[in-house]
Amino acid sequence: MTVPVSGMAKILALHGPNLNLLGHREPHIYGSDTLDDINSRLREQCAAAGHEFDALQSNSEAALIDRIQLARVDGTAFMLVNFGGFTHTSIAIRDAILAAGAPFIEVHLSNLFSREPYRHKSYFSDIAAGCVFGLGAQGYELALQAACRKLAN
Repeated sequence: MTVPVSGMAKILALHGPNLNLLGHREPHIYGSDTLDDINSRLREQCAAAGHEFDALQSNSEAALIDRIQLARVDGTAFMLVNFGGFTHTSIAIRDAILAAGAPFIEVHLSNLFSREPYRHKSYFSDIAAGCVFGLGAQGYELALQAACRKLAN
């Protein structure tokens, strides 16, 4: 996907199952920021960089796939993705990501590699433009900074 001549690009954040519980669910692992806190900071950061921001959180694999398929045609230039538990299970989301063609950065609040062995396998890391693990909510902001740099180049 190419960035429009104006330089403004659409950046999409996709948040998977249980991320709507951030701030309440296991704060010792996931931190105290809510998903609204994270999305607000991303929206502000996008606006400051001259980009458009959109986000979707869903506990439904089908809804995430539908939004990824829409990204193929709605001008989405870059995605930030945290598919939660689907990270370790969803070949269907992987296929949708590959079909979408937009580059993405995989983000996880916790360090997957310091957790249970089943969390060590991601169906997305090998096709991602980059990965950010274990930096809490700040990981989303760092991923967005990297995405903006990649779009500028």
